[in-house]
Amino acid sequence: MKKSPSIIYTWTDEAPALATYAFLPVIRAFAGATGVPVETRDISLAGRILAVFPDALTEEQKVSDDLAELGHLVEEPEANVIKLPNISASIPQIKECVAELQAKGYGLPDYPEEPANDEERAIKDRYDTVKGSAVNPVLRQGNSDRRAPKSVKEFARANPPRPLLKDWPEDSKTHVSHMAAGDFRSNEKAVTLESATEARIEHVSEDGTVTVLKESLPLKAGEVLDGTFMSQKALVEFLREQEATMMKVSDPIIFGHCVKVFFEDVFTKYADLFADLGVDANNGFGDVIDKIASLPEEQRSAIEADIQAALENGPGVAMVDSDRGITNLHVPSDIIIDASMPPMIRDSGRMWNADGELQDCKAVIPDSSYAGIYDAMVRDIQAHGQFDRTTMGNVPNVGLMAQKAEEYGSHDKTFEVPADGAMRVVDENGIVLIEHAVEEGDVWRACQAKDAPIKDWVKLAVRRARATGAPAVFWLDKTRAHDAQLIKKVEAYLPEFDTDGLQIEILAPVDAMKFSLERIRRGEDTISVTGNVLRDYLTDLFPILEIGTSARMLSIVPLLNGGGLFETGAGGSAPKHVQQFEKEGHLRWDSLGEYMALGASLQHLGEQFENAGALVLGETLDAATASYLMNARSPGRKVHELDNRGSTYYLTQYWARAIADQEMDPALAERFKPVAEALEEKEEVILSELNGTQGPAKDIGGYYKPNLELTTDAMCPSATLNGIIEGL
Repeated sequence: MKKSPSIIYTWTDEAPALATYAFLPVIRAFAGATGVPVETRDISLAGRILAVFPDALTEEQKVSDDLAELGHLVEEPEANVIKLPNISASIPQIKECVAELQAKGYGLPDYPEEPANDEERAIKDRYDTVKGSAVNPVLRQGNSDRRAPKSVKEFARANPPRPLLKDWPEDSKTHVSHMAAGDFRSNEKAVTLESATEARIEHVSEDGTVTVLKESLPLKAGEVLDGTFMSQKALVEFLREQEATMMKVSDPIIFGHCVKVFFEDVFTKYADLFADLGVDANNGFGDVIDKIASLPEEQRSAIEADIQAALENGPGVAMVDSDRGITNLHVPSDIIIDASMPPMIRDSGRMWNADGELQDCKAVIPDSSYAGIYDAMVRDIQAHGQFDRTTMGNVPNVGLMAQKAEEYGSHDKTFEVPADGAMRVVDENGIVLIEHAVEEGDVWRACQAKDAPIKDWVKLAVRRARATGAPAVFWLDKTRAHDAQLIKKVEAYLPEFDTDGLQIEILAPVDAMKFSLERIRRGEDTISVTGNVLRDYLTDLFPILEIGTSARMLSIVPLLNGGGLFETGAGGSAPKHVQQFEKEGHLRWDSLGEYMALGASLQHLGEQFENAGALVLGETLDAATASYLMNARSPGRKVHELDNRGSTYYLTQYWARAIADQEMDPALAERFKPVAEALEEKEEVILSELNGTQGPAKDIGGYYKPNLELTTDAMCPSATLNGIIEGL
């Protein structure tokens, strides 16, 4: 029998991290009773920042680089990692986190947005290693199998979750707007490598000066490499043509242009002042508000008057908070496509305007690569009406993401072009693999997808189609350069697997969306087989419409070398949950995703390593999760309703009862009978102790790095429950 490894549970950020304080003691107690070791690793934003600045910390403050350690572990066959949602850090979030850590006595340097010397550039480079989606490319050494478990889907059909799907007005004018030329989709070039090489990315100015932007870009034989750029001029021209502004972008540079075009008169009038203040539009219009706050009142008031005039005289703008005047241009993280489009579609195709009323909107998604899928859904709803959660089908996803496949955005192959000339990728023999004529300010990027992950992705798609009987649709467009290369590989690898009796389709994304929507309305399931970006988009879009939230999705990543990574849904709403908890002691975060991920992790451990105790825990946790759903123990949205701590208590009670009633391990059943009985008998007392702490504000000693004792006290306030768990 192979030695059974530990389960690695990750500390992350915001609401998922708070929930971990309540659930982790239960996990350790139950797993410990069956000899299953549980360890933790810190991949929170604060933990990642501290790990890259050991020289700025005292010996007592230094932390291990847990993300780097996990990066090695996920390449081992014994890997069993449960990953909770973490912050994909924007620059404003990094600066806020650094300020909090500095206030706690950590000697971190400030984040230098515009480094003035080599020392500041080195500091910025270190901070930039934790920026954006720094965690996922390291851990995701496998492709994604993400779906709503049957119990979750059935529960949502029988008990449509809130917020409910809202009917669209019959005369809805909501629509999606995207560029027709000059965008990433239009300029893309792609190549499949015949042999391994080490390439570099360089800029060649018009006078022939060559600047190497990335020195080393290792490429393997069979790897797909693509490069493309967004024309700054075309983007700005497109933005100026828009008559209303609900921006939906995931790139900070593009977002910065959105901000500057909308407030063009303000940025033109105060160009010199904003430069002196260090205003960075890429951080959102909120950066302007923050930077002018220190100006003399008369000067600040004049600028604020011009801002108000721009809002009144310009096109309508969607609001994040109408009462406080927060537009969707204030903070880049508020308008990320995958997080912001689904709620708009759910909520009658409208968004809040400046008067606090819902209004039809123009969803501005500049790049046309995937804007069309949202346009197809908008048109479908306008033609056929809102979906019905009690009957609609399911769209699970098989996503290509292993070994950093299709990583875009704030990554090491994205550049703002410094001057007119050319961007190119050159191999070690001086052969140009990809080249673009570009202009200053264009956004150029490249991405890779290795051959082995692509083959594994095809294999996983066939496996899921075989397991479910549903059609598997590859969302690939033969007229797009990158997709054309992938289609060749898909068509080459499909014959290597047993596809007899299966329906496998390759459709352009818009056609794939239409095909899936037709089946959804008939109550039929369709597997979406997509690249990394569409994986992000669709695994928020469909779950929010089908089951109310993406947090209830089960995300399994079969690692290429045999291990398992178990993810727990998305955390897009996590900041609002923390704000409510700090304000009134109510945490409405639903940990169902964590419960399901732990169940899958335990079953993987049991099956791969013949660990009978892990199998018992996994099967009984699945039974407990089903009881949790059928008894409607999810957290309520309002203070004094059941919150995350009460939900975790009920899950614990149901889990203990399932273990006590199972017959696979009689000794374990005997051990858990008094535990189950105590949890059931003390229900009223425990709920009183948990709910009695709601109402007053909660001080947990920090947002990015909460105080351990304060947060433990806040999340584990029931002495009765704590005593029962500790008794194990």
